[in-house]
Amino acid sequence: MITLTIDGLQVTVADGTTIWEAARSLGIDIPVLCHDPRLRPVGVCRMCVVDIGARTLAASCVRPCEEGMKVVTASEKVERQRRMLTEMLMSDQPEICAKETTTGDSALHALSRRYQATGASLPHGAPRTKDLSSKVIAVDMSACILCDRCVRGCDEIQGNDVITRSGKGYSTKIAFDLDAPMGASTCVSCGECMAVCPTGALVNKPVSAPIVARRHLKQVDSVCPYCGVGCSLTYNVDVEANKIAYVDGRESPVNHERLCVKGRYGFDYAQHPHRLTKPLIRRAEFYPKAALSPEVSGIPEQGKGKGKRKTALVDYDQVMPAFREATWDEALDLVASRLLAVKKEHGSGSLAGFGSAKCSIEEAYLFQKLVRTAFGTNNVDHCTRLCHASSVAALLETIGSGAVTNTFAGIAESDVALFAGTNTSANHPVAASFFKNAAARGTKLIFVDPRRPDIARHAWRYAQIRNGTDVAFYNAMMHVILREGLIDEAYVRDHTSGIDELRALVERYPPSLAASICGVSEEIIVDIARAYGGAKAAITFWGMGISQHTHGTNNARCLISLCLLTGNSGRPGTGLHPLRGQNNVQGASDAGLIPMMYPDYQRVSDPAVRAKFEKAWGLPLDPTPGLTVTEITTGALEGRIKGMYCLGENPFLSDPNVNKVRKALTKLDFLVVQDIFLTETAEFADVILPATSYLEKTGTYTNTDRRVQIGRPALAAPGEARLDWQIVAEIATRMGYPMLYEKVEDIFDEFTATTHEYQGLDYPILGATGRLWPAFDRDAKDGEQILFGDAYPTGDGRGKLVPCELEAEKEATSAEYPFVLNTGRLLEHWHTGTMTRRSYALDAIAPGPFVEIHPDDLARLAIAPGDAVSVSSRRGRIELPAKRSTNVARGSVFIPFHFREAAANVLTLDAIDPFGKIPTFKFCAVQIESANAKASLDTGSAAD
Repeated sequence: MITLTIDGLQVTVADGTTIWEAARSLGIDIPVLCHDPRLRPVGVCRMCVVDIGARTLAASCVRPCEEGMKVVTASEKVERQRRMLTEMLMSDQPEICAKETTTGDSALHALSRRYQATGASLPHGAPRTKDLSSKVIAVDMSACILCDRCVRGCDEIQGNDVITRSGKGYSTKIAFDLDAPMGASTCVSCGECMAVCPTGALVNKPVSAPIVARRHLKQVDSVCPYCGVGCSLTYNVDVEANKIAYVDGRESPVNHERLCVKGRYGFDYAQHPHRLTKPLIRRAEFYPKAALSPEVSGIPEQGKGKGKRKTALVDYDQVMPAFREATWDEALDLVASRLLAVKKEHGSGSLAGFGSAKCSIEEAYLFQKLVRTAFGTNNVDHCTRLCHASSVAALLETIGSGAVTNTFAGIAESDVALFAGTNTSANHPVAASFFKNAAARGTKLIFVDPRRPDIARHAWRYAQIRNGTDVAFYNAMMHVILREGLIDEAYVRDHTSGIDELRALVERYPPSLAASICGVSEEIIVDIARAYGGAKAAITFWGMGISQHTHGTNNARCLISLCLLTGNSGRPGTGLHPLRGQNNVQGASDAGLIPMMYPDYQRVSDPAVRAKFEKAWGLPLDPTPGLTVTEITTGALEGRIKGMYCLGENPFLSDPNVNKVRKALTKLDFLVVQDIFLTETAEFADVILPATSYLEKTGTYTNTDRRVQIGRPALAAPGEARLDWQIVAEIATRMGYPMLYEKVEDIFDEFTATTHEYQGLDYPILGATGRLWPAFDRDAKDGEQILFGDAYPTGDGRGKLVPCELEAEKEATSAEYPFVLNTGRLLEHWHTGTMTRRSYALDAIAPGPFVEIHPDDLARLAIAPGDAVSVSSRRGRIELPAKRSTNVARGSVFIPFHFREAAANVLTLDAIDPFGKIPTFKFCAVQIESANAKASLDTGSAAD
């Protein structure tokens, strides 16, 4: 420790602490321009100089404290230098500072006022260029002071490495890539550069409302509504106009102020003109619905008429005439009466409900309670069935818990991190920034995925395995680890079971065999196995490239066995982390929005558990596990499911084999859809109920780390739209099961009372940044970051090693369908595009679909990048532009599934994993042809 004096105040600090940091700890303000506490100090602006009694003034942001040092931070000499520096910098500034006139955040202009230094005493610098090419950020080089905060923010915080310097002397400027326009560069529009910029050089462009100073706006602390990372943010709201002006990242254990393009710029969807504002009832003349729903073959682009926006969202002019406006009483009475009629005629098992991971814990809890009480069935599910159901099945089986065992930030203490089947920079971009930070500090990142993710450029090793060969690859890793004695013998002996069976199976998977199966070299497999097995602390992350297979549960079992075999569990830097996709998929599952479990994963088939919930809810409950998402669809198609309540889900685009879904929806006797937009699924509804968006309600959400946070309303709901939980409660009440709650907190308290893991949590203790569950100690700073240090909740306390054989895919490629299709998400879009395609910035950056094809395959097919191609499977056909990409292997293609006009799920297979009941979105056989050639063939066939 070091003791020094700053402005007459004595302070003791750790060795290596800078003068600026020490002064800050005393509450002494030393002005800075180039420095930000989150960035590496560089001392280029010299605004932070202080007097330490030396010949020259010292830059406090880089000068370390010394024993006995005496520092003066604001002497006449120091202030004179700061005043002159401010005068010089202001002389180059444009007459209008964009950041000062909008948000009021220009640190340079604040110093100008402080020192009354306007730059008028010096010649004014020549104006420099502006760059308005980005959809979300405006660049004014005249306002740039070359502090390099944008460079370091891009590199050190987000790890994107886009911004640098270009030129010499007075012509020096910041540049994007090799001096490309910002909008044409590899910039991912996260806005970090804008957030750290101390002048008007980088500013937000308006999205939905004029950008004005924060003092004129209301600040609402909330949580991002998109992916499972759950970033804390602040909405700056123009209350009078009921609009969000802009978004700031907020300090929290999750994101430390970081945001991605969706969190920072994707908020205006809530006020899109398409918002549903009144209940709608289908007109009698628009039955039967089947007549209005032709076979889907690449849903044609909608809205091409004069004056219409050219998107493929639902064409309201075509669809809305099928419905008439209704009062809430009329709509709710009709919903309750029709559902009761179906129940009376066909039994409780003929009803089903689809909930949503976009909704809050309270809404998920209430919805599953409605289905189990008023409907009288366990036929309730949500999108976890389409993303991580197989992961949860494997985790529950092997370690007794379906949640992550460590947070994603736990990678900071890892020396090796394995990423399996995940494109984190697109799906979990803020988490990816922490992974890139870890790589910069020396953590070995290992990526295993058939499609090369962008973040793989930070990898120590990348293995591009063939689609569907995960089990062979990870069995071979375990073969090497066992062969070379890299297992943790003591951990395996004391904390696991099944080692002999696992050893016998993986013995049959030597790296030489796995290499021929997986399409990677034996050396790569051995290198990765040795690194993982030899790590002091290895953490394992995986995504839907692991889970969305008919063998997804086996894939996850292998990863869990790898972790247990090497003792990488229950310690800092270790653990299992399936990266959750949607913002509340963890919380919705915790709340019981799954057919075989009550809240907190308590099985409906367990008599003791069922008796507990019968007492809590006041009526007998169905002991039979319900149907999953895909089973409900099949049940509707076969006539066993007659009535359905769909809350916030869009299965028409999200579920596999869209034509099957279409037929199933048309066969339902009654469908009620509750949503904020007229989704593709809502086109089939009998009643549509206008709900509130995330930005208009209070609720709790559990992120991928198990952190429970409160989302708070920033906007007033439009028209007659109502809170989701109030709608659900009203329908239950009208069906004869009264749900009477005064406020949303009452629902959360009821939910936590039925659980073990959420005990001790309530709204007051969640506060501004939430808590990890479990959090049994209310006096602790947070909940438990690392789980299962001593034992697993498996009955015997041991983790189970489950041996898995490689299984053949349910659909093979052939001469007619020679390519393997993989589907997934883009950075700018979310799920079925219901929200993001109605966000100006996100839609402008990524406006349409494409299919990624390897350059060699393009050449062989005589297709040029940008050409329209036909992609067909055994289930349907779509048309979309070809995109040249080396991220996919030869013989493989990738299509994002957000776009209605080229719906990837027209093609996908609806075969499911027998354990997790999850469909296979990552493997189906397709054919690629030039769309022009296909059109000619079709025309010729018609002529014949």
